[in-house]
Amino acid sequence: MKVLLLGATGTIGRATATALHTDGHEVSCLVRPGADARSLSQLELIRGEVTDCATLAGVMSKGGFDAIVSCLASRTGVPADAEAIDRDAHIAVLQAALAHGIARFVLLSAICVQKPKLGFQFAKLAFEALLQTSPLTWSIVRPTAYFKSLSGQVTRVKAGRRFLLFGSGRLTACKPISDRDLGRYLASCLTDPARQNRVLPIGGPGPALTPFDQGEMLFRLLGRTPSYRRVPVELLDGVITGLTLGGHVVPRLRAKAELARIGRYYATESMLVWNTETGTYEADATPSFGTDTLETHYQRLIQGDIADDRGAHAVL
Repeated sequence: MKVLLLGATGTIGRATATALHTDGHEVSCLVRPGADARSLSQLELIRGEVTDCATLAGVMSKGGFDAIVSCLASRTGVPADAEAIDRDAHIAVLQAALAHGIARFVLLSAICVQKPKLGFQFAKLAFEALLQTSPLTWSIVRPTAYFKSLSGQVTRVKAGRRFLLFGSGRLTACKPISDRDLGRYLASCLTDPARQNRVLPIGGPGPALTPFDQGEMLFRLLGRTPSYRRVPVELLDGVITGLTLGGHVVPRLRAKAELARIGRYYATESMLVWNTETGTYEADATPSFGTDTLETHYQRLIQGDIADDRGAHAVL
């Protein structure tokens, strides 16, 4: 197929571009002016802003695309950013796709929208709902957790510091998936009927891991005795309250308060399939895909075989 890829310069976007190219698709990437796209040199690059409707109309009228694959996401998750990218930019893309006869749309979303409490989750859900009611063949992929999101403490622990845990470290769990495996899964949605017109939660191979499990794994790989620092969740509540109150006086603190709320959400909610009937997260109900493991990723980071490429995921 001839595919227009959005969000191609991010780590997941790059992996998806590789998977699409490997599968034999003709891939064009719409990238921001000035964005570093050297890793996409084997593909057609189209420079332009995805938020500009005139640009989208021009790209799609000339492209003759069969499908759109979007790995596009807001950088911060604060409401204004999420509404502009996760919702409005995607709506504009969908409208342009419909106007130019594009038949397929694969969307990278997030599993955390199952229990929405945050602005970016509602923004994603707004577009998901619109896509599902469109006449396009669609796939909405909701991954559980990314390797890079769980790599923030490798450097600090390697340097001899303690592994940070919220509470006991067993409040949450996830089934992390690598960029490469997720890219392959996204690409497969174009051709696998079983993955079309469906919302698709997906995790990586192996059992669900708690933060405590991740710490134990990291210490084992480093050959060190585990050492933890436990941070009470109530500390985050205090930070959120303080920033929220401060935001009434200093507007820039409102965004920081939202980031703190996002941090609290991930510290207290599992990234697994949510069973609305039982009110529990279910690891067994969360599908697995791929071969890459978090342990191998940690080992490669420790050895220096790969670089820390967290970008906006750099929290700890």
